[in-house]
Amino acid sequence: MRPELAVVSFICTVLVLIPLPWHWKARNIPTLSLIFWYAIINLLRGINAVIWAGNTEDHAPVWCDITTKIEIGANWGFCSTGMALCRYLAHVSSPHHRIEKTPEKRRRMIFEIFMCAVLPLIAMALHYVVQDHRYYILEDFGCMASIYPTFVSLLIINVPPLLFGFTTLVYSGIALWWFIQRRTQLEATLQSHDSGFTKSRYIRLVVLTGIMMLMGTGMTTFILVSNIENGDSASWPSWEVVHADWYRINEFARDLVSESVWVRRLMVWYLVPIASIGFFALFGCGREAKDEYARYFSFVKAKIFRIKSDPQPALPVSMPGATDNITSTTIASLAVEPHNEPTVSQTSVKWNDKGSEILDIESCP
Repeated sequence: MRPELAVVSFICTVLVLIPLPWHWKARNIPTLSLIFWYAIINLLRGINAVIWAGNTEDHAPVWCDITTKIEIGANWGFCSTGMALCRYLAHVSSPHHRIEKTPEKRRRMIFEIFMCAVLPLIAMALHYVVQDHRYYILEDFGCMASIYPTFVSLLIINVPPLLFGFTTLVYSGIALWWFIQRRTQLEATLQSHDSGFTKSRYIRLVVLTGIMMLMGTGMTTFILVSNIENGDSASWPSWEVVHADWYRINEFARDLVSESVWVRRLMVWYLVPIASIGFFALFGCGREAKDEYARYFSFVKAKIFRIKSDPQPALPVSMPGATDNITSTTIASLAVEPHNEPTVSQTSVKWNDKGSEILDIESCP
């Protein structure tokens, strides 16, 4: 038994959902899709690890039919979503980018929905072409998608994610290039174009997708080469041969699996948790996230525990006929304060503490 598989999966499910509220405000389809794919795959794998811990019995046939298709869809979905995200990042940072009008925004949204949702559905449908039986069950891991080893399988399962991954790396490079060339104007550009990004979020997304695609393309290339070396690139026999025993369900105990196959399975399995933790480290521990945590804490303290916050000290109000407490000299000194940038009205002094946003990527405590 490997109980850590379930524990890691459920923890990662929670971690990737923590930054969801502030990403939801930006309404960025690729980012929200990325959170969805991380959360759903971690959750399904955690449930599988609990059900099939130390056994290979066919407990839930319909569940396996559904989850194996979702896994196939995610195989494309991670890479196609990363490509759509990096394409948009490169687009909004380009000096040639202009504010999108309604038709342009609609076309972009259609493209992103196609990349993030429709393409994974196409992958699920195409999987049936090379699905020689319903699924197989691997001890501790649970349901696995069955794939007939031919060159057609490589073209459907392995090659598209590889192409998406390489394209994403190109877009990541373009986005980083524009950031280096235009880093002083980038924040104003992102805000004026109503992209939903700040400069720090922009950089974190570029870093995340770049690392994710490096890991994904590296592992996909490794699997592709291994499959070719193992003879999995044989010619396509026929539709009848591939689907002759489609209703069969294979069960593999740990003792029946070679050490090399088991290690490779673990390596592929841990890619999603590693990427999920990276996502949380970049978006769940920054300044933006800490502000959200403070807001949630204040809400819970006030609404649930009925604890009132300490009142903020008010500025002294001068009585009629008395000398004003804020002299013109004081106001003049405030006006040149380099960090607080105060503005003065006739009745009050308003403090504006907006400092410039900095890239705040730090590890979680």
